[in-house]
Amino acid sequence: MDNRPDSIRNVSWAVVRDGAEKRHVYRREVDLHLKDGRIVEVTPAGARPTGPAEIVIDGRGMLALPGLVNIHSHPSTEPGYRGVREDHGVPEQQMTGLMERLQAFRLSDDGRQGAATMAYSEMLRAGTTTACDVTVPFEGWLETMARSGMRFHAAPTFASARWGMASPQTVTWKWDEAAGFAQFEKAKRVMDEAEAHNSGRLSAVVFPAQIDTVTPELFAAGRKHADDTGRRFSTHVGQSVVEVREMIRRHNMTPIQWAAQNGLMKSDTIMAHCILLDDHPQINWHTRKDLDLIAEAGASVAHCPQPFARYGLAMDHVGRYREKGVNVGLGTDCAPHNLIEEMRLAIVAGRLMSEDIRSLDTAGAFEAATFGGAAALGRDDIGALAPGMSADIVLVDLNHPLMQPARDPLRSFVFHAADRAVKTVLVDGEVVLKDGNPVHLDPVAAMERVAEAQARMLRDSVKLDYANRPGDEISPLSLRIT
Repeated sequence: MDNRPDSIRNVSWAVVRDGAEKRHVYRREVDLHLKDGRIVEVTPAGARPTGPAEIVIDGRGMLALPGLVNIHSHPSTEPGYRGVREDHGVPEQQMTGLMERLQAFRLSDDGRQGAATMAYSEMLRAGTTTACDVTVPFEGWLETMARSGMRFHAAPTFASARWGMASPQTVTWKWDEAAGFAQFEKAKRVMDEAEAHNSGRLSAVVFPAQIDTVTPELFAAGRKHADDTGRRFSTHVGQSVVEVREMIRRHNMTPIQWAAQNGLMKSDTIMAHCILLDDHPQINWHTRKDLDLIAEAGASVAHCPQPFARYGLAMDHVGRYREKGVNVGLGTDCAPHNLIEEMRLAIVAGRLMSEDIRSLDTAGAFEAATFGGAAALGRDDIGALAPGMSADIVLVDLNHPLMQPARDPLRSFVFHAADRAVKTVLVDGEVVLKDGNPVHLDPVAAMERVAEAQARMLRDSVKLDYANRPGDEISPLSLRIT
């Protein structure tokens, strides 16, 4: 197969855009015609004869989908936490393990590059073609992104403080405002480099790290930079009870209310997580206006259900956000970077929290993973199969046992087969995943580097942890070794 086909012929099922509407519909037996990285036409199968030099992918027995859009992820660290974070939480911090992990564990740059390679491979295998990568920049970061063949919105983070701990029940903030502004200057240089990259597939997002670790002055500088450059703006907010209580202690208002008061939320803003609003059962603050503030600002929410479900926490509830008019996109946040699993969990968690099967259905979750993500990133060229759209296409094997019977292939894909049935992925009309394997990445070589880096991270935690504990004490194995 040539890496740049001219068409995908005889596609058995396709999820295409319904005219100009932001709505997906099924089409049966179609051909997708491609040119210069775009979809030029979607026709009935065989309506246009195959040219003598035409390079064709055979779509028989395939479901064609638009590439998925992941608007919040941490690929350069999360694979290094595999086997560490799944059961890790601190009861004194309302079960979150976030602060304890970040004060104790540091993955080396070599490990982070290996982790990014592993995570980008996971993304491709799960049909993701566009992702926002949120990280502290490291050497080789942008080149690893570009090598993957995916579209990336690089989000180099910067902060005025780091989390620490004095005891299990006491989180501290270690402030260094000058360092925060220095990180911001570096982030601006990295964003410029991303947008100038010759791959043409890298963009940038302005990302002050967390609502509680950035000073008002640094937030204002970041917000102004986003306004001046036309870049999207994002931050972590509403992700832990510790964060919400601290912001209320500082400002006598919730994080969302503080963000609104300080002009952070606009139509170009992506609020990462946004689970713990004022009316959430685990907060139950005396106001009931956070969701309205998000909707009034026109901001988007990056919903990443997986990490929070592990702590026993869920958005209340995703259907309510959408009914208010809030644009919801999906992200993976933690490993595995599998947006299909996030769709499934978003559906199930929404129904559990609302006690209503109508909170979110398969079509709604798929809209969030395509249209919602594209809108959050300000892109009108991705997230759909239609003439004029970028040729970001996922081919799913309908003959995989978990896709059968293929009465409703999207439901089979989201609830049953997931990444196991993904065969081919194209970005800009280029094949970047072939027969389920990344074309340009070597995740097998990266695994050994990440394993070594994780071992060092666990061993070296004694130098960083507030109680000088080794990593195996912070996060013990799930079973004893005898």
